[in-house]
Amino acid sequence: MDILIISVLIIAGVLLFLVELFVVPGISLAGISAGVCMIYANYYAFTHLGVTGLSITLVISALACIGSLVWFMRSKVLDKLALKKEIDSTIDNSASKTIKVGDKGICTTRLAQIGYAEIKGHVIEVKSAGEFIEEKSPIVVIRITDGIILVEKENKSY
Repeated sequence: MDILIISVLIIAGVLLFLVELFVVPGISLAGISAGVCMIYANYYAFTHLGVTGLSITLVISALACIGSLVWFMRSKVLDKLALKKEIDSTIDNSASKTIKVGDKGICTTRLAQIGYAEIKGHVIEVKSAGEFIEEKSPIVVIRITDGIILVEKENKSY
């Protein structure tokens, strides 16, 4: 009967361990319960079967956790849980193709590095050249790189 109780506790601990790792990540009730099951299985083995029972239970517990982890990772279960859809959509940046260096506009949001501005009648995402630019400030386009429009305040003096 003692071996049955220990076996059930180890099996419950392993199942809860797998749930913790793959279904509910983070420290949750499943992880805490898995730890409690494993610790209690080893404690029960020590109190009812002695040091030899504890040693055997410790080895079996460790091998069961490692073995189930390896088996679960090699099985097709993870393939069924994994997201396999590729994202093939793109951002519509047709408005940024009409904008050239030197064009002027107005910030529609505060540019704390990145924000929105209205340039040539298009509201588009722009990036500040380094300073914060307040909303409704006049701006000028200084560079366009890889679809990123770099702007600075229009009345900036050099």
